[in-house]
Amino acid sequence: MVHTQPLSLLPRNGHSVPFVELRQSLPSKVAVISPFIEQLIRFILNFRMGDGSEIDIEMALHEALANAVIHGNGDNSGKRVYVACRCYMDGEVSITVRDEGKGFDSSMMKDPTSLENVLFTHGRGIYLMKTFMDEVSFEENGSVVRMRKNSNVGATDQRRSG
Repeated sequence: MVHTQPLSLLPRNGHSVPFVELRQSLPSKVAVISPFIEQLIRFILNFRMGDGSEIDIEMALHEALANAVIHGNGDNSGKRVYVACRCYMDGEVSITVRDEGKGFDSSMMKDPTSLENVLFTHGRGIYLMKTFMDEVSFEENGSVVRMRKNSNVGATDQRRSG
């Protein structure tokens, strides 16, 4: 079910900016991740200028959803993953991914760029999310990830004049 909230003024980072929010519940299946992301990116591009940063959002979202399905929900198709995407009229995007798992301690994650970990084939998802997004936080014992990408309004103008 897609829920869109009417434009409204709510406090955000100390000021008010109108936004639209989409909420979706997904079955905990790897096969639904890519089609859902394609739809969500199209939704986001209605409120954010396409400047290449949408690929950062796409990659971070893919990692968050894969972690929720595989690690959070243990590949249990009877569980759900919940996504909320808030698009502000200034181009900022805020995404929350929640799974039904027990969570994890994000401070215990190993640095995938350290010499002893570079050859591991897993353990890079959180690092990638933090690299691609402007803010990433974990709540409720790690079963909720919140990601934010700053506004890109004026990014094209700055590149042209710079």
